[in-house]
Amino acid sequence: MPAELESLGVVRVLIIATGSAKPFADQLADRLGDRVVARTHEVRQHVPEALAAEATVLARDSAADGLVSIGGGSATGLGKAVAVDTGLPLLAVPTTYAGSEATPVYGVTGASKRTGRDPRALPRVAVYDPELTVTMPAHVTATSGLNALAHCVEALYAPGANPVTALAAEEGARVLARALPRATWNPLELADREDALYAAYLAGAAFAVAGGALHHTLCHLLGGTWGLGHGETHAVLLPHVTAYNAVAVPEEVGRVARAMGVSVAAQGIWDLARTVDAPSSLAGLGMPESGLDEAARRGVAAVGDRNPRAPDVASLRRLLDDAFHGRPPRCGSEPAWPEPSG
Repeated sequence: MPAELESLGVVRVLIIATGSAKPFADQLADRLGDRVVARTHEVRQHVPEALAAEATVLARDSAADGLVSIGGGSATGLGKAVAVDTGLPLLAVPTTYAGSEATPVYGVTGASKRTGRDPRALPRVAVYDPELTVTMPAHVTATSGLNALAHCVEALYAPGANPVTALAAEEGARVLARALPRATWNPLELADREDALYAAYLAGAAFAVAGGALHHTLCHLLGGTWGLGHGETHAVLLPHVTAYNAVAVPEEVGRVARAMGVSVAAQGIWDLARTVDAPSSLAGLGMPESGLDEAARRGVAAVGDRNPRAPDVASLRRLLDDAFHGRPPRCGSEPAWPEPSG
């Protein structure tokens, strides 16, 4: 990191780090010395507007000329919000598999969560070190890995999908299906954690170009409105949305199945989530059942024409009801794909 900061001409650094990543921030601060002009460990999911405003003021008051984020998607997200407001370069050190460091997508939450795309939000440098992920709790390993898998799935059929993003997404799904259970349950095996970071980068890079569709729309809507954990919401919804869209894009969803080495993608994702002990229901995340009708209505409006299957309120309400109660995905409309030969 010191060499990368020097290459960008950054001499006054604001460090943004989650509380769990504070030891790593301390190590970097010791290396940088008086080049660190400010630090903040006030990081929360979904980047509250007030928190983003405070961090932006801190950057300006300290005359920082560069930002370093250390931690998961929430730390990267706060760094992105400050980078967009100030134009300062951001360097990211991810400690989870969220993949936010590979995309220009950012979001802040006021009365609701607002997301946008801006080249200033894309970190200039991302430094990957599997040793920084060893202390990640098993449930964060699992849910952030499923977040990465969601990037792979949607990058295969979102509006900006192309043959190159499809290759990256398929490779990311292939590696995650193999590495995520091992990384979750054998945290000291660095090779699996390195593979997971590699897959998370591919997932984020593919998603950065392809964009999002129904799945990410729902995750941001539910998380920003009802305060649900971002990775956990991905874990719960992904099997259901995959099954929902399979009827409209069977070939693309079939690529997910083949990459994962399963016959039905949605069922394979569901089984993978159970293997890593990820949450299975929105109820378990604290979603109120009374909010499902509103979520279905707002979800249809928010996704617009960005999903390959145009959602309607009734079918989306049924999907959310299944996810709320933790039922398996409705895979009847998804064709079974033969497992890869060899």
